[in-house]
Amino acid sequence: MNATDRTPADLLRSALAADPARPLVTFYDDATGERVELSVATFANWVAKTSNLLQDGMSAEPGDRVALLLPAHWQTAVWLLACASVGVVADVEGDPARADFVVAGPGRFEAGLACRGERYALSLAPLGRRFVPGPPEGYADYAVDVPSFGDRFAAYAPVDPEAAAVIVAGAEYTGAELVERARGDAERLGLTGPGSRLLSGLGYDTWEGLSAGLYAPLASGGSVVLCRHLERAGEETVAKRIESERVTATVR
Repeated sequence: MNATDRTPADLLRSALAADPARPLVTFYDDATGERVELSVATFANWVAKTSNLLQDGMSAEPGDRVALLLPAHWQTAVWLLACASVGVVADVEGDPARADFVVAGPGRFEAGLACRGERYALSLAPLGRRFVPGPPEGYADYAVDVPSFGDRFAAYAPVDPEAAAVIVAGAEYTGAELVERARGDAERLGLTGPGSRLLSGLGYDTWEGLSAGLYAPLASGGSVVLCRHLERAGEETVAKRIESERVTATVR
């Protein structure tokens, strides 16, 4: 990526300019058999729509806090980059009572009700399906609302690289710190460019999981094979996946 990139949103813009067609996030759920592959362009489109939802639909402003009560998932990755694009703080597994907004997945809806601000629910069902017959009480359905938002995003205010961007496991990182750490992690993991593909079975509730599952591959110009419930896959299945997905490094 470019040496001038100082926020996660900068990294995504550089990836889009370099090669929009290449894979960026390949997601597996070994509990459901789901596989989803998102190119840089497709991922960036989801990020743009979600950023517009945040900025215009939810009236989120730089410095606001969004509690992300979500597992390692491709839609969680979208929300992380959308938060970075708007300048709001993505508080991973954060306290909903201290957040301005909450985005929650199955198993976390009751906890998310502690947030007095707007709440969005994600079904995390294959293909990002909406809730049937409707979302949990107190929530709007992300899958219903996000398609109506624009495919291009422009922040109303420039994102400050020195402002808080992510909180995970009690540690706060600015955008600039995040990019610097991700670059260091990419080098340590042997991610050297577009051909690099990191398979990660880690959760998003630690820096190591966030970096391996999104930021380090993005910072290196590589891609991630993000696996949820990898413990349910046998070693033979994992070995075949590593081969078929042309994985160059693994973190489990």
